[in-house]
Amino acid sequence: MKYITGLLLLAFLLGGCDQKSDVGTTEKKAYPPVHLKMASSYPSSLGLLGAGGKRVEKQIKLISNGNVTIRFFEPGALVPNLEIFDAVSYGALDAGWSAPGLWSGKVPSLQLFSAVPFGPNAPEYLAWFYEGGGREIFDEIYARHNIHSLICGLSPPEASGWFREEIKGLDDLKGMKIRFYGLGARVLSKLGVSTQLLATGDIFPALELGTIDATEFSIPSIDLQMGFSQLAKHYYFPGWHQQATFFELMINLDKWNSMSPTQQAQIESVCADNIKYTLARGEAEQADALEELKRQGVQFHKWPDDIMQALDSAWQDVVREETAKDPDFKRAWDSLSAFRAKYKIWKELGNLD
Repeated sequence: MKYITGLLLLAFLLGGCDQKSDVGTTEKKAYPPVHLKMASSYPSSLGLLGAGGKRVEKQIKLISNGNVTIRFFEPGALVPNLEIFDAVSYGALDAGWSAPGLWSGKVPSLQLFSAVPFGPNAPEYLAWFYEGGGREIFDEIYARHNIHSLICGLSPPEASGWFREEIKGLDDLKGMKIRFYGLGARVLSKLGVSTQLLATGDIFPALELGTIDATEFSIPSIDLQMGFSQLAKHYYFPGWHQQATFFELMINLDKWNSMSPTQQAQIESVCADNIKYTLARGEAEQADALEELKRQGVQFHKWPDDIMQALDSAWQDVVREETAKDPDFKRAWDSLSAFRAKYKIWKELGNLD
């Protein structure tokens, strides 16, 4: 009897071991390793913008022990820059490294998840996105285009632009041709400026050849690398149009849904860490960049109050127009505005002037 009981117990244990083994095998078959090709809007050599994408490539391999890999491709290597959104949406591309504001021509509301004129600084922007309802709206908008996007980088305040001559009043801006980004371009157009969005590699030659009269691009350390100081010596602040800028890792939604929860969490964790890295590095390196630009003869200017007031007034006009014609823009703007109104109490009490 004891012998039979022992055999039954052994059979039960062996059966349990086999069952666990089957579960492991099923898990492995259901969730194979993930290998993504990622087209970048920014070259890997371009300071924080490109370095942020390259860092994602490195860190996801480390954190997943090679189970998830993301291969960074330079701009234009897979598709033209401004076609990355559609390529990821249709599944022709696995992923893209970019900024939501670049897709304003397709989805205007995404501009509010990139940079907001006269908008929040980095902590407030993050607070709204992750804890104030922003992410839910963001996810819903992208899901309609078969994309899952993760905020994966964050830039500190940008500069406001490079000009060959000092701007002494609003009349000096009227009729100028300026490369400008996102919603800020809409604001300038209200003041009689002709704006256009150029790809990174096209900006310097356009400024050199006179196709554009002035340009904005990024933070001082990146603008220094772009060489704008060779062509213009008047550098304007503050970056009223981009007090903080989100960068994104877009992934085809079908591809994202095919991943295991662990694989998804690993990518999310890398992006969260990348936000810390890009913001910290961005803040840390600007003083040295400004010193070098000053050494090169660049003059720093702050916009006078009358121009700032005109820009703010024009921005309010843009908001009214966009919220009237785009329900998603209105929903995101109402969410952000409500959060900022509530946050203002804490901001005024908790922060030094």
